[in-house]
Amino acid sequence: ATGGTETILVAEDDGMIRNLTRSVLTEFGYTVIEASDGEEAVRQFRDHADGIDLLLFDVIMPKKNGKAAYEEIRQMRTGIRALFISGYSADIITKEGVLERGLDVVTKPISPLELLRKVREVLDRK
Repeated sequence: ATGGTETILVAEDDGMIRNLTRSVLTEFGYTVIEASDGEEAVRQFRDHADGIDLLLFDVIMPKKNGKAAYEEIRQMRTGIRALFISGYSADIITKEGVLERGLDVVTKPISPLELLRKVREVLDRK
């Protein structure tokens, strides 16, 4: 797996998944800023906006879901890259209107190598 030196804002309400995600990403060189819900993710982005390269957001979170947090952040920086994680398949969350087509989504559970591969793919996209 290829790592990197970018900074990733991880928003995940499940503490065990958030810790595992942070461990995998930091082991491969990434800097991780954590948030436990969508509102905290927006606050963290405001505090660190210039340094964040990727949003890695759970789709369903308390207080503000991943899509709503992403939309608010996108108003601050239109070109911000995002990768969404969900326990539901991409087809289901698109069909239910949670996310629109064209956004990057991976489903839980996801292997560490697959997560690293997808993060690198989204970061490298022009």
